[in-house]
Amino acid sequence: MPIVVETLDNGTARLGIGSGMTIYEAAGLKADLLRAVAEHPELDIDLSEVAELDTAGLQLLVLAKREAVKAGHVLRLSGHSGPVREVLGLYRMESYFGDPVVLPAD
Repeated sequence: MPIVVETLDNGTARLGIGSGMTIYEAAGLKADLLRAVAEHPELDIDLSEVAELDTAGLQLLVLAKREAVKAGHVLRLSGHSGPVREVLGLYRMESYFGDPVVLPAD
């Protein structure tokens, strides 16, 4: 499971998920995601390369947000891919995360 964490100039860490977030990847993603949340007081999760998201992946995002809030950390979602926007909209979870969802012009 390709997860890449980089630190930006402003000190925010950006985590990129480079594949699907489904039940098949959830177990492998969980530990890395929670470690990143614990290690970085400000974390941006870039979802632009997520090709698939199901309820297991959505549960991981909810868990990451909950753990970040519990630790007093900031977690933002960005670069919402089409599949991510679709699932967040289906479950009306956009406001839960509180991040702007940018819709493409096409």
